[in-house]
Amino acid sequence: MAHDLQLRPFRSPADEGWAEAMTIYREAFPPKERRDEATQAAALADPAFRAEGIWLDGRVAGILFYWQHAEFHYIEHLALSPAMRGRNIGSEVLETFCRGRRVILEIEPPEDTLTVRRLHFYERAGFAANPHPYIHPSYGEPAEPHRLVLMSCPEALGNDEARAFADFVRERVMSYSQLKTPPTQPRLR
Repeated sequence: MAHDLQLRPFRSPADEGWAEAMTIYREAFPPKERRDEATQAAALADPAFRAEGIWLDGRVAGILFYWQHAEFHYIEHLALSPAMRGRNIGSEVLETFCRGRRVILEIEPPEDTLTVRRLHFYERAGFAANPHPYIHPSYGEPAEPHRLVLMSCPEALGNDEARAFADFVRERVMSYSQLKTPPTQPRLR
């Protein structure tokens, strides 16, 4: 079922819907996987970062936060409000976003029912799980690096691509973290 979805960019925390987007963000991701609001606002000024609200029926239904690199797009955060889940909205957003693009994202290792379902969701959307062991840094203190699975579409990443991605996250994305010491992660083990 197609929805009348709109992706609208956020350019400032003063933009309409930003407060709702931040509520979805906080509820969907644990502290080690998200920035605080001040650091997230600072990232908005980076020309490689895009924060978009997923709008449906005049309200924010979800978020799509991503980074543009010359060779790929990195979906850093994708989430829907709890009331919007189970309606194929995420599938629709991914289908539109990924069309004609090299896209990378990360998921938790598939170790329980929820994380296995998440893996299958992304596989149905055309993503491939990658064999590269990957450790992602924490966005804030206390530092809690955590293992994630790299997923990419339309196909798996080669070794050089996986290294370029890890370098980009370490050098660009994590420059917008609350860590007092620069992260030595992410890394391919």
